[in-house]
Amino acid sequence: MDRSTKVAAAVAAGRLLFGVGLLAAPGRVASGWIGEDAARPGPALVLRALGARDIALSVGALAALDDPPRLARWVGAAVGCDLADVGATLVAPADGLPGNARWGTVALGGGSALVGLLALRGLSR
Repeated sequence: MDRSTKVAAAVAAGRLLFGVGLLAAPGRVASGWIGEDAARPGPALVLRALGARDIALSVGALAALDDPPRLARWVGAAVGCDLADVGATLVAPADGLPGNARWGTVALGGGSALVGLLALRGLSR
């Protein structure tokens, strides 16, 4: 397994854990991102759906580890989702987010997107 595939696998494994956490305990996992609202029924539903999205992206990527072109498509989709999360967080009203949630999310989502793009670059060779 080359380095880009290993990076993609590591990112997918982390995303899988995060997705399972959002699905199982959205209030606990997302409280640092959106505060107390994470435990309310409406936001919890959306957070669980986000967790399901991350699980699907992870399972797709992990299932494609032996097929670089297919893996690249899954990694590209994950990068797009990470960038959408960053964008959604940046347009959210600052007073609607707890403490450092905005910049923590930008760092986490942006960092994940950057690592994904680096892996994608290696997978596309």
